[in-house]
Amino acid sequence: MTPPHHAAASPQRPEATVVITGAFSYTGRYTAEILLERGYRIRTLTSHSDRQNPFKQRVEVFPFHFDEPDKLQSSLRGAFALVNTYWVRFPHGRSTFDTAVQNTRTLITAAREAGIERIVHGSIANPSIDSPLAYYRGKAQLEREVRASGLRHAILRPTVIFGLEDVLINNIAWFTRHFPVFGVPGNGRYKIQPIFVGDMADLIAAAIERNDSYVEDAVGPEIFTFEELVTLVGTAVDSRLRLLHVPAPAAYLITRLAGWLLHDVVLTWQEYRGLMSNLLVSDHDPSGKTLLSQWVRENHSQLGLQYASEVARHY
Repeated sequence: MTPPHHAAASPQRPEATVVITGAFSYTGRYTAEILLERGYRIRTLTSHSDRQNPFKQRVEVFPFHFDEPDKLQSSLRGAFALVNTYWVRFPHGRSTFDTAVQNTRTLITAAREAGIERIVHGSIANPSIDSPLAYYRGKAQLEREVRASGLRHAILRPTVIFGLEDVLINNIAWFTRHFPVFGVPGNGRYKIQPIFVGDMADLIAAAIERNDSYVEDAVGPEIFTFEELVTLVGTAVDSRLRLLHVPAPAAYLITRLAGWLLHDVVLTWQEYRGLMSNLLVSDHDPSGKTLLSQWVRENHSQLGLQYASEVARHY
């Protein structure tokens, strides 16, 4: 059961155009649905312009064209806002954190040159320019780029975004459905504060309709230890779950093996370190409303029926 979205607001401009990176994917798709309901015209920039358009003629489709800035500007021209969810979860082939940073810089420059007035930028909770983790360091670098662009902006910092399509909660459910033992890295007491994808999309839509520049942590109302989270999900899907605490390096090797068997990347070492360093929790007030504990119980019959592959989704 998906909770209703927040009350719809009127667009700042009738039939105003918003460009969303990745409107066919996860957070972008939820955001596109809300903005279409509110009367906006939507374009999407995507690496998969050949894929089926779930919105039919309601969403215009353009390739990213990071290597051709003139074409990128053209696809942005006439829109008043850009919602940027573009990033890479892990290096894959030619896609690296460095190329993602450079591509996003190109996108921000093209947006400014094309006359975009507002950017809503998806970042991550607890970014740091001094982080030893390239993921968090790259996100901090791009926050600087957004601020320096001179454009009005909103920077939203989610922790983990959950939903039926997500790669964490759903895949925890998949593993607990298929295996009698779940390996918990370390003591399992590090914390996580997930936000529902619909709540995240609502925050993005609200940011479109504001005029000020601001930074906001995008986090849900509940905080769990990782062990509590796995237990919650495993209990909801009626698995006979047995938790086994293992050293983090051993847990990582297990997930590497699972990824090889599944032709995917289950969790990266950077994600392990970020999780175990309590980077997936915020000390700010929650901005999402959906209780993960309730959502898991309501959606238990659908959770973990299929493994959600990040590689298949994006590559």
